[in-house]
Amino acid sequence: MSEAVADPVAYFLEDMTYHGKAERTRAAYERVLREFEAFLRTERDVRDPGEAAERDCLAYVHTLRADASSSTVATYASYLHRFYAYLTQAGVFDANPMALVMEELEESVDTDPTRRDVTVPRMRAFLADVAHPLDRAVLLTLLKTGVRVGELCNLDLRDLSLGGVATGDTRGQLEGRPDTLFVASTVARGESVNGEVRGASNKRRRDTLVPVDDELRTVLLDWLAVRPDPRSEARPLFCSTRDAWGARLTPEMARGIVTRHARRVGWYETGGGAAENVTPHYFRHFFTTHLRDRTGDRGVVKYLRGDVADDVIDTYTHNWGDRVRDVYEREVYSLLDGRSTADS
Repeated sequence: MSEAVADPVAYFLEDMTYHGKAERTRAAYERVLREFEAFLRTERDVRDPGEAAERDCLAYVHTLRADASSSTVATYASYLHRFYAYLTQAGVFDANPMALVMEELEESVDTDPTRRDVTVPRMRAFLADVAHPLDRAVLLTLLKTGVRVGELCNLDLRDLSLGGVATGDTRGQLEGRPDTLFVASTVARGESVNGEVRGASNKRRRDTLVPVDDELRTVLLDWLAVRPDPRSEARPLFCSTRDAWGARLTPEMARGIVTRHARRVGWYETGGGAAENVTPHYFRHFFTTHLRDRTGDRGVVKYLRGDVADDVIDTYTHNWGDRVRDVYEREVYSLLDGRSTADS
């Protein structure tokens, strides 16, 4: 270890407290990390997590598979990865042995079951019949950015930069980056962010800058032209135009928008499963599948999804224009009528 720390787990948990993480979140991390410590001592003869190697971590992940679902295995592995990534960056550990383990785990775990196959032209036809500015903006944002529904609802106006258009005070991270969305990784349910307690968490490993192409820019401008005055001083980007006029859009409201339009074209049936129903998560699957197939660049797609952790992210942020924005704008599918496209 680089810095002498008697109890790395306690050190990490204390810093989580300073960063404002909820008690429930800290408790979940502590349980997994203490179990990992015990495994290292009893099964691998490793007395300190800072001395663990990749094979030690891989062995622990393997033991989880005996009793846990693949999603639980992935969650516990992500806890270890964040633990090591943070303490490596803080100078407590020399390296993150979970980095390679996570890369291999993500390749082997299919988190998306077999789903309805919606082509780009069919999705374009689906959107063509959506006229309401809010519905259109929500659907296209989900489809063009791959954000989770909670992440969409947590967006504030300060998280959007539109070149040449005044949207109010924007984050410093957006300076010099026109036509960009900032999706934070530090938003947690029940915690106050930008002066408002949030009802959903963002589940990203790291803050993400997502390009806004011409189609999404046009639809967002249409929405902002009619957007109600928000109730919250946090100025949410998306707010209700129904009974809760001006209130921040909730995940339930956003899911309702998707369900209503999906049901209209026979893509949603009450009681149906993930294989039949189109949901906000399906849109994330659509984004991943079609953009990955078009770009051939897994790294860029993983960055945009928020799946790239500290160990890899500098490759993309330091070369933003070439590795992310240029690739995205060149390859992203067209979903609005009236634009020349070779999509099929």
